[in-house]
Amino acid sequence: MLNALEVVTTVVVGLMVGVEFAVAFVLGPILNALPEDSSQLGHAHGGRMLGAAMPVWYIGSLVLVAVWAVAGWHHDGAGLVVTAGALLIVSVVMSVLLLVPINNRNRTWTPENRPADWREQLNRWERLHYVRVAVIIAAFVLLVTAL
Repeated sequence: MLNALEVVTTVVVGLMVGVEFAVAFVLGPILNALPEDSSQLGHAHGGRMLGAAMPVWYIGSLVLVAVWAVAGWHHDGAGLVVTAGALLIVSVVMSVLLLVPINNRNRTWTPENRPADWREQLNRWERLHYVRVAVIIAAFVLLVTAL
């Protein structure tokens, strides 16, 4: 049973990492290359879509890692799993305190109501997102190593 939990957790976290990596290095550059109004509307739509799905994914991943850490406490790799869990907590705290406030503003913007500094706000979100992606990649690598 522990083996199944380890595999499911690693796959769930790995898929989350893949989505966030794609947002940072594929979707972001595509949206940023569009004309200004299209770029901003695309970012707002993406913020609405992923803003609804990703909190469940982050918390679900964290719960799975916590269950793995408890269930596998006396097995090899438990320290790696706990460290991965700590990194996922860092990513959730980063999200709630730094990224979500920007995303919540961005998802309501239209070309008619966006603030003058909308591009700077999105650039800040992207820089913070790169850091978050690095954190969750590190957590994923620890989980794979713990397998």
